[in-house]
Amino acid sequence: MEESTVVVIVGAGPSGLATSDCSASLWRKRSYDRLGLHLAKSFCSLPLKPHSPETPIFMSKETFIAYIDSYVSELDIMPKYYHCIELSFFYEERNKWVVEAKNLVSGDMEKYYAQFLVVAIGENNEAFFAKLPGLESFGGETLHSSEYKCGEAYCGKDVLVVGCGNYGMEICNDLTDYEAWPTMVVRSPPLYKTNCILSGRMVESGMLMLKWLPMSFVDFFISLAAKFTYGDLSKYGIIRPRKDPFSLKVDSERTPVIDGGSIEKIKSKKIKVVPAILNIRGNQVLFANGTEGYFDVIIFATGYRSVAHKWLKDYCYLLNDNGMPRNEYPNHWKGENGIYCAGLTRGGLPGLSSDVIVITNDICKILLKNK
Repeated sequence: MEESTVVVIVGAGPSGLATSDCSASLWRKRSYDRLGLHLAKSFCSLPLKPHSPETPIFMSKETFIAYIDSYVSELDIMPKYYHCIELSFFYEERNKWVVEAKNLVSGDMEKYYAQFLVVAIGENNEAFFAKLPGLESFGGETLHSSEYKCGEAYCGKDVLVVGCGNYGMEICNDLTDYEAWPTMVVRSPPLYKTNCILSGRMVESGMLMLKWLPMSFVDFFISLAAKFTYGDLSKYGIIRPRKDPFSLKVDSERTPVIDGGSIEKIKSKKIKVVPAILNIRGNQVLFANGTEGYFDVIIFATGYRSVAHKWLKDYCYLLNDNGMPRNEYPNHWKGENGIYCAGLTRGGLPGLSSDVIVITNDICKILLKNK
């Protein structure tokens, strides 16, 4: 089957809404039960549909999924679910983008020709596993955070969580609620420092202040609030970055860790913090500070990698070899020959919404010009 259209959008999460069997598949199928949005609802709406006044300021997973479902329904979006993108390339003779997709229901191959191609698969495509020396000898269970659902299955077990970002912190927090014994790996400086630790309210306040005040002032104020709230965390193995939270986000795309109760549990030693892993020998793990521990489970909260460059043959028009935007922010969203990307700047839902608006306006502008 062949079909010509104006725009092909690849992605069925908030970035796009067509490569999965449902909308928001990451939230439905690859997230833990207690997951909630770390940003206030005012920063987590998609274009044309603000959240209702009744929506909680910080939404649960279920509330956000319901919002996505209503977004699809109210805007009459009809994604082509159960399709797998096999290949996409720019066909110079016709000046069109070609997208080849397999219909997973019928088994047929489908080919689409489009003037514009929007890569909207987001950043969280392929689970990334950190390489650990001796991991092949580990005798317990290993899994990625995308497979983790609830701490109930790990009651009474010693669990090593590799990663100290939002997923790592939240998983450790959840494990303690089910009487598991989590240990979180924070690689030692100067190789690595944890992201800034903030509360949800601090992030909300900071983002509101950034609309009117310079970043340096906002950084100073929010960092002061964080120091007052959490104190010096270095004694617990958490080293604060040299840069303040919003500057760090702009310069290195590292998102602040939003504390949901983990810091108090770290201070009370319900969550143990250790430095880098030196070696794994069976169920024994050796750490850089000379300590060791025995674990039943290792959970990799090590994030994801973009895979767009694997099926997008001519990705060089838009992406680098890591599947991320080739152009620097704020010009990251547009490539050459009518290709765009949304949600690939680690800017979360606010960055995604911004991408969607500028992409839509640019496409409409080109279409009106060519009329």
